[in-house]
Amino acid sequence: MASTTASAADAPAHAETVRAKGRLYRGDLGMWSWVAHRITGVLTFFFLFVHVLDTALVRVSPNAYDTVIETYKHPLMILFELGLLAAVLFHAFNGIRVMLVDFWSQGTKYQKPMLWTVLVLWLVLMVPAAISMLTRAVTEIFGG
Repeated sequence: MASTTASAADAPAHAETVRAKGRLYRGDLGMWSWVAHRITGVLTFFFLFVHVLDTALVRVSPNAYDTVIETYKHPLMILFELGLLAAVLFHAFNGIRVMLVDFWSQGTKYQKPMLWTVLVLWLVLMVPAAISMLTRAVTEIFGG
């Protein structure tokens, strides 16, 4: 009985030590991939929600719909489009990786190389898109 009490008394001290370092969970790149997958999924959901609402606005008031669409044509909205593209691309590629890990017998063995592949593909597609979209935004803002 004394050993149970002693081990229970040691547990809070160990938990306080971990919290004192500032990190409750020490995750690796896979944890950050999980977090990014959830965040990009939520961002994509909110975009789709707003898209459905602004499209439905045409039935309520065509003039209000036209006003909303005009705000989307502002050059600064290109930054939001770029963010949307980044979120959708990462969520799609990482979703394929998650499916492979879940349904392919070798998936867990290759999950880290697949994550690096996702990140490389994301960068290969995002860098030219970002250059193109930001060039267009700068041209529209400052003239060209």
